[in-house]
Amino acid sequence: MRFNLLLIAAGSLALLISCNSSKQKPAVSTSTEKEITVTAAAFNADTAFAFVKKQAAFGPRVPNSPQHKECAKWLETTMRKYTKDVVVQSFQMKTYNGITLNLKNIIGIFNPDAKDRILLCSHWDSRPYADNDPDVSKHRTPVDGVNDGASGIGILLEAARQLSIKAPAVGVDLILLDGEDYGAPQDEKNSGTEDDWALGSQYWSKNPHKAGYTAKFGILLDMVGAENATFRLEASSMYYAPDIMNKVWRVAASIGYSSYFLAENSNGVTDDHVYINEVRKVPTIDIIQNDPSTESGFYKYWHTVNDNLAGIDKQTLRAVGETILTTVYQEK
Repeated sequence: MRFNLLLIAAGSLALLISCNSSKQKPAVSTSTEKEITVTAAAFNADTAFAFVKKQAAFGPRVPNSPQHKECAKWLETTMRKYTKDVVVQSFQMKTYNGITLNLKNIIGIFNPDAKDRILLCSHWDSRPYADNDPDVSKHRTPVDGVNDGASGIGILLEAARQLSIKAPAVGVDLILLDGEDYGAPQDEKNSGTEDDWALGSQYWSKNPHKAGYTAKFGILLDMVGAENATFRLEASSMYYAPDIMNKVWRVAASIGYSSYFLAENSNGVTDDHVYINEVRKVPTIDIIQNDPSTESGFYKYWHTVNDNLAGIDKQTLRAVGETILTTVYQEK
C-alpha cells in the first residue's frame, strides 16, 4: 500500500483524495457513550504467530515466484481445515510495467446461508522491491513482508479456527487478497498509477465470489503485528465508513486495547479497502499501523529487507485479533 500523496502535509488533518476538509468525519467520541462491559472473544496469539511464522518461512511471496505458489497451496489447505466452503479465485492482472501476474484470492466462507454478512480481509503477497530501505543497493530486493502482509493473514487464519469452533450469528467471509503490493518503486518517478496497487481487491470487487455479494461492513488488516503498534483513524475509512470505524474502536477500548487503537486522525492510504468501498460498495475500514515518528508514517521497516519475523509481537496480534472477533460475535 502507499499513502495518497495529496494527503501528506505537515500538521494537516487526514483527508480523502478529491475530498475537502469539510467532509472529514470526526474522531471517535466517547464522551456521550454509555459504559459497556464486553467480554473479549477467544483468540490464541500463539497460533496466530505460528501462522505468521509459517508464511515467513516461505520467503518473499512475490507473485509468479515459486514461494508465492507454495504459500498459496498452504493457505488454501489451511483454510479448508476450518470450513468446507472455500473459493479460490485464480486470475491474471498486469503490473505497472506490463508483466502479467498469476494471482489467487483465497476465500473462506462461514455460515454461508446467513443473509447478513461481515467481510474480513488482508493481503498475503509481499513486495518485490525494498524501495524504502535506507540501503539504496537493496531497493530492488524482494521483501519478506512479515508485518506487511503475513501478520494480517495470521490473524485471519486464527479467526477462521475460532469461527470453526464457535459459529457466528452472522455470515463471515475471510478473503486472503493477492497482488496488493506490486506498485511501481517509489524511486521511479511518474511511473504507474494508484490503480497499480491492490490488484486482488480490484479483481474481487468487480468479480465477487458470489454474484451480487454484499455485506454489512468489512474490516481490512494491514501491518497489524509489530511491537507497540498503534492504529489511528485512517482518513479513507473515516470518509467511507465512520460508523464502522467508531464501532471497532469502541470495542477495542471496551476490552482493554485503547493503547493500540488511538482515537486520532491519520492520513489516508491507497489500500485494498478503497476498491471494496468504491466498486463493491461495502463500507470497509482499514486497521493499519500508523507511526508519525517515521518518514513514511508507517511501520519502521515498511518496504525494507528488515520486515521479518523478528518484528512481530504476539500481544499486538492478540489486541487486533480479539478486537475483530469480538466485533464479529457482537453482530446479531
